Amino acid sequence: MSQIKLIPTKLKGKVSVPPSKSLAHRAIIAASLAKGISRIDHIEYSQDIKATIGAMEALGTIIEQHEDYLIINGNYTFTKNNTMPGVQIDCEESGSTLRFMVPISLAKENKVRFIGRGQLGKRPLDTYYEIFERQNIGYLYRENVLDLNVVGELKPDLYRIPGNISSQFITGLLFALPLLSFDSIIEITTPLESKGYIDLTLQVLKLYGIEIVNHEYKQFIVRGRQEYKARDYRVESDFSQAAFYLVAGALGNDVTLLDLNLDSLQGDKATIDFLKQMNCEIMENDEGIKVVSHGLKATTVDASQCPDVIPVVSLALVFASGHSEVINAGRLRIKECDRLQATVEELNKLKAHAVEHESSMELDGVETLTGGNVSSHDDHRMAMMLAIASTVCKEPVIIDNKECVKKSYPSFWEDFEMLGGKIDGGNL
Repeated sequence: MSQIKLIPTKLKGKVSVPPSKSLAHRAIIAASLAKGISRIDHIEYSQDIKATIGAMEALGTIIEQHEDYLIINGNYTFTKNNTMPGVQIDCEESGSTLRFMVPISLAKENKVRFIGRGQLGKRPLDTYYEIFERQNIGYLYRENVLDLNVVGELKPDLYRIPGNISSQFITGLLFALPLLSFDSIIEITTPLESKGYIDLTLQVLKLYGIEIVNHEYKQFIVRGRQEYKARDYRVESDFSQAAFYLVAGALGNDVTLLDLNLDSLQGDKATIDFLKQMNCEIMENDEGIKVVSHGLKATTVDASQCPDVIPVVSLALVFASGHSEVINAGRLRIKECDRLQATVEELNKLKAHAVEHESSMELDGVETLTGGNVSSHDDHRMAMMLAIASTVCKEPVIIDNKECVKKSYPSFWEDFEMLGGKIDGGNL
C-alpha cells in the first residue's frame, strides 16, 4: 500500500465527478431483472460497480461492458424449472452489492455462496439472518469474514424491519419481493434513516415498471408477480463524490462542478444544505455550480440521512467559527472503517479540535491546520477527505494507501492533479 504526499495548494478549475454509485447499482440490478435489452450510460468501473456487475452475471445476466456504458440482456428468469445448481457471488468490499443481492438471489430456489474482503465480513447481516430463521432458509457463515452460504427461497411475508439499520436491507427486499408469487409488506418499526436511498430505489423501480405503495416510509406494500421492463437509462453524477469539491469550495478553493442534477433525489445532496447553514452560497451558471464561502459559521449537522458525506462535511466544520456538532452519527461506525472515530482521529492529527462521542462529535473552529502523516484507514472517503484537507494545511499531508479511492472514484488523484493539486513525486 503506497503513500501519497500532497503539497498544500488551492484547487482551481472544472471537474465532472463520477456517476452515482448508488444509482448505478440500482440500474444494473433492475435492468438485469428485466426481460429484454437495456443500455445503461455514464458508467464508471469502480470496484463496487464491478462487484454488482459480476453478481448479476453470476445469476445468469449477460452484460456487455463498453468504455462508459453497459448493454444488459436481462435473461435471469425466476421459475422453478430454471433452478441453478448453485452460484458464487464475490461482493469484493461492496456493502451495497452484498445486502442487495442476498434477497435478490433468493427470489427463486437457489444455493448461493457470498464472499468478499476487507471489512465487509464485519458489517452486520442480522436482519437477514432473522428472516432466514423465520422462513426456514438454510444459512452458514463465518465470524468477521464474509463467507456466507445460503440455501432456500424467499417467501411472501410481512417483513418487520427497524428503520435505524442500513437502508440497503430494505432496498434488497424492495428489488426481490415483486418477483415472488404473492404480495408482501415491509413494515418499518422505528423511524427510517437514509430515506434518500429508499427514494432512489423507488425511483429506479418505477422506471423499470415496478409498483411499490409507500405509506409515509412506515410501510411498503409490494405486489407479487410483477415484471421488470427493459429500458435505457443514464446514471446521474454522484453527490457523494461531489461533496468533496463542494466542501473544497467552502474552504476557499475555486472548483466548478459540471453535470450535477440539483433536482436529484440523492440523499447526499444534503451537503449543499449543510454548507448553506454554514453561510456558504451555491452559485449556478451555464457551466455548472460552485460553492463560495462568506465566512463559515458553526452549525449542527444531522448525519442520519447522509452518513457517507459526514467525514468531509466535518472538515468544513473544523473551519466554522464557534462550536459545531454532528449528531445521529452512530452508523458511521459500521462503514468501511469506524468513520466516526477515524474522522476525529485524523482531523486532530492535523490539529483540529474535535471530540468523539458514542453517536456524535463536537468540533470547535480553528483558523488553520498543520499537516503531517495521516491514515486513510483503508477507506476511500477518508482518503479523499484528507486530500481536500491538504488544500488548507500549512505543511504537506502524507496519506497511506492511496489506492483505496478505487472503491468508488478510481480517477480521483488524476482529477485532483488536473485541478492543480500538487502531488510530490510527479504524476501517478
